[in-house]
Amino acid sequence: MTPHDELRRYAPTVVEPVDFDAFWRTTLDEARTRPVLVDVRPHRTELRLVDTWDVTFAGFAGDPVRAWYTRPAGVDAPLPTVVEYAGYGRGRGLPHERLTWPVAGYAHLLMDNRGQSGLYGAGDTPDPHGAPGGPWPATWGILDPHDYHYRRLITDAVRAVEAVRALPGVDPARVVAAGNSQGGGLALAVAGLRDDLAAVLTTAPFLCDVQRGIELTDASPYGEIARYLAVHRQAEEAVRHTLSYVDGVTFARRATAPAHFGIGLRDDVCPPRTGFAAYNQYGAANGHAEAPSRHLHTYPFNGHEGGEAWQVERQLRWLEALLRPATDHAPR
Repeated sequence: MTPHDELRRYAPTVVEPVDFDAFWRTTLDEARTRPVLVDVRPHRTELRLVDTWDVTFAGFAGDPVRAWYTRPAGVDAPLPTVVEYAGYGRGRGLPHERLTWPVAGYAHLLMDNRGQSGLYGAGDTPDPHGAPGGPWPATWGILDPHDYHYRRLITDAVRAVEAVRALPGVDPARVVAAGNSQGGGLALAVAGLRDDLAAVLTTAPFLCDVQRGIELTDASPYGEIARYLAVHRQAEEAVRHTLSYVDGVTFARRATAPAHFGIGLRDDVCPPRTGFAAYNQYGAANGHAEAPSRHLHTYPFNGHEGGEAWQVERQLRWLEALLRPATDHAPR
């Protein structure tokens, strides 16, 4: 286990392409040529304390992306809203699987992961774009940043924030990006690509200091990239070039929103130093005189599961203090 004081100082120089900002600006501008909301319809559940809608929005290249929108039943006032991104290999599942945020009085949008359904959890969004690469999502299209799966998934994540602001009952000034593992990496990417988030919640984030990550662990998803390179030895330069466009550290450096991190110090899926690389440089290059506030909880004896319910409790308390004015009478 890496000593904690060393992790607190770990701030590697992450390769940043000279056209990084232009790459993402062009990608997002193309996605925004289409209306963001495609379909919104009530979804019946047997849950009495929340209302749920089945949402489809236009993601990368206008592809339809599914999401669940859930909020406290019978509350019409605009609410602070959590946009949540699922972990690697997971889809949006069923509406009753993730109720923490709406039960706490927030509106909640849970985005489906394109093409990843069936690895660990169900989803409804295909990824119709094929390109050379390996058999796993982390390696789809990995030989060119324009073809890479995470270009599409990060675009979807940004568009999810734009979609939620078009839904009823959302306070556009209090939108939060949140996620664990891959979802935590997506939350950091959104934080670096939008300067209007109210907060960021990220635990055990994937895709941070990714060039080092693929060297530190054989566990998936980093191990999937390593296994691809073990066969395609000549592809390392191209793969590393592609990964430089999706590194969470580069996004984190551009972030402006307050952030709450969680890291398990025995994590062998997303090694702790990769998450610290993002935390230690969060907001360092956002063009403002000061970096945004950031908070970190570490769990010395936990792995990729991190603090689990303990971490969620800390997120709830932190977000309550940050976003809830005394006049907000949403259910608590």
